[in-house]
Amino acid sequence: MKSRTVRRHIRESFKSLSRNGWMTFASVSAVTVTLLLIGVFIVIMMNLNQLADNIENDVEIKVVAEPGASEVEVQELLKEVKETPGVAEVKYSSRKQELERMIQSFGDELALYKQDNPLGDALYVKADDPKNTASIANEISTYTYTFDVEYGEGKVEKLFNVLKIGRNVGLGLILALLFTAMFLISNTIRLTIVARRTEIDIMKLVGATDSFVRIPFMLEGVWLGIFGAVLPMTLMTIFYSKLYDFWEGRLQNQLFHLLDPNPFLLQLNFLLLFVAVFIGVWGSFMSVRKFLKS
Repeated sequence: MKSRTVRRHIRESFKSLSRNGWMTFASVSAVTVTLLLIGVFIVIMMNLNQLADNIENDVEIKVVAEPGASEVEVQELLKEVKETPGVAEVKYSSRKQELERMIQSFGDELALYKQDNPLGDALYVKADDPKNTASIANEISTYTYTFDVEYGEGKVEKLFNVLKIGRNVGLGLILALLFTAMFLISNTIRLTIVARRTEIDIMKLVGATDSFVRIPFMLEGVWLGIFGAVLPMTLMTIFYSKLYDFWEGRLQNQLFHLLDPNPFLLQLNFLLLFVAVFIGVWGSFMSVRKFLKS
């Protein structure tokens, strides 16, 4: 395609937008409102997904060594645990440290046990995949110098099931919202093209090819998508940045941390822009094709 033709198509697409001001406004408004809903929902679901990841990654296995095990035997157990398939991290806690931890949790009355510490050394184990926690715990429980293995048996499995269901529901809602957006926006764009059916018929009568007719309308879809995405992208950037500063400034020591604006906002804005342009082009293409076949 010649550069002159390309410039002509771009120029005509902008002229068409200005000539059909109210229909253009309706299309851009539909894109804007829908993308705002999508953007808010994605922000909520992505941060809830991070919360789920944090909860999963916080799950650990406590391995208690035999109370009478020697230092050499504990080191042997430590080596076995580290070499267990699926283990990502192992932290050692001595008998003394375990007692101090219990004293901090349950009170100074337990300080009497400092003279005769009944506790064993402990290992805190994390799996590379939290879903393998139960299988790894069962494997470690068979080792020679293991006295007890704790990981919240029964509760952890239920927790993972709840998180899995939550993720699947969230993904389903996002996909449903995207399909709804495609339907609403493409229908709004289709109405703008229906109102200009006579224009398409005239172009065909004077010998214009299908591609010559189609390209300006597809370019209009691109502009409608871009114009409709500007406000949602701007609002999401401003409000999420302020929410992040407010949240992290007051709850920075809590389990739940919002996703860092960089690169999350860049990824979100790119997704919103891509969705807007794609729907605009797709809606224009499908609508014009219907009239070109008629």
